[in-house]
Amino acid sequence: MENGKTNLNKYISSSGFCSRREADRLIEQARVTVNGELVLPGAKVGAGDTVEVDGEPIKVKAKARPIYIAFNKPVGVTSTTDPKDRSNIIYFINHPKRIFPVGRLDKDSDGLIFLTNDGDIVNKILRASNNHEKEYVVSVDKAVTPEFVRQMSGGVPVLGKITKKCFVRQEGSRRFRIILTQGMNRQIRRMCDHLGYGVVSLTRERIMNVELDNLAVGKWRYLTLPEIEKMNELVAESDKTDSEPKTKERGAERATVQYIPKKKGGAPKEGKGEMGTKTTGEKGSRATGEPGKKVFGEKGKKAIGEKGSKVAGEKGKRGTYKDYRNKKGKG
Repeated sequence: MENGKTNLNKYISSSGFCSRREADRLIEQARVTVNGELVLPGAKVGAGDTVEVDGEPIKVKAKARPIYIAFNKPVGVTSTTDPKDRSNIIYFINHPKRIFPVGRLDKDSDGLIFLTNDGDIVNKILRASNNHEKEYVVSVDKAVTPEFVRQMSGGVPVLGKITKKCFVRQEGSRRFRIILTQGMNRQIRRMCDHLGYGVVSLTRERIMNVELDNLAVGKWRYLTLPEIEKMNELVAESDKTDSEPKTKERGAERATVQYIPKKKGGAPKEGKGEMGTKTTGEKGSRATGEPGKKVFGEKGKKAIGEKGSKVAGEKGKRGTYKDYRNKKGKG
């Protein structure tokens, strides 16, 4: 907080309107005003400012106990708060308080998803760098093989990246269980597709310490106090930022590529060869090794007109003004 002001996205999130990430999107879409004026991302607001989203005033009320809901989302329900989408999760649950989903679960997938009005916990749960587990049971369109399990668990190219290693176990001829710590868009479906498999059904059964258990499809419940306490314990040290985790390799010495150009009159030499000195005029190969030391002779002074040797690098002898006059016949 700076001069009694707070970040606009945090202000909106603390009101329970939506998460900080969603608030950032609303600001970028020019749907948020402060005192009647559109604002840019990163704006700050004070206690006397009026904040509106789509013309609806946002008010931060006295902090009440956060709401945490576990919902068994059916296929066909979208995990969005977009009012234009009549199949969205908020309309389906129809909770009297303003809540929003934690992350997403594809429209054609079912299973466990959290909803809350606690904006601070959302990013902590969602960050892949925090390694919070999500467990799924997946049915595919052909037989699961040991090679499929090996490749799925070892990492698969998805959206230009290799997925993290993960737990995969076969549970039927065409069914397997997988535990992820990443949240890439449609990750499991993309992984299966890369290996030539189509997903028939996908159900999320667990998020961190909370399990679906016997919660019927389309039903929701409040998290129990022990579940909330354990979840807060798991995210206590979580990184809330968007930055990617630093890898062990970051900051390490970069790999080099050996460059060996063709050389006239013979094969290229290994090493970065000498650059060649003025004494020999030789030019070395540009592979690897130390550059040649430049050796320059210095010119002697005009007093005696004697130049220093370029080959030996000798310095010319410095004459006197009298020598100069004698040499010119004026002495």
